[in-house]
Amino acid sequence: MATSYDYAPLYRSSVGFDRIFNLLENAQRARSSNDWPPYDIVKTDDDTYRISIAVAGFAQDDLDITFQSNLLTVTGKKQDSPSEGYLHRGIAGRPFEHRFELADHVRVDGADLNNGLLTIELVREIPEALKPRKISIQSTPALTSVAPAQIEAQKAA
Repeated sequence: MATSYDYAPLYRSSVGFDRIFNLLENAQRARSSNDWPPYDIVKTDDDTYRISIAVAGFAQDDLDITFQSNLLTVTGKKQDSPSEGYLHRGIAGRPFEHRFELADHVRVDGADLNNGLLTIELVREIPEALKPRKISIQSTPALTSVAPAQIEAQKAA
């Protein structure tokens, strides 16, 4: 049974979070549609991730990976092969499409197909302008009621 959530109260009490609510609604819809082929998402380090998709029976030419404006799309479509001669066909070769919404500043670092497993490496690279930076505190001499001539005399002594 699919549960539907109403985000309307959150819209009324927040500003600038529209994208997050849209992502939640899209994820809720997409989750119910198709989970084939199975996949894993692993955080391998603080700023690196790996998506592994089980694509047994698919060749490199049957797969397509596209990244555009924070959306990673992986599609697979096998070349038509004659179905004659099969007594049992248990390895699915049906077309698929997986969509992954990526956070800002996450880019695809590479992809590899090995032993029926498609592995996509992701890296989060935050631009220098957005990284936290240390602000130095400037100290200025305290204002005093000492005359400038007295300051010069103190320095000479």
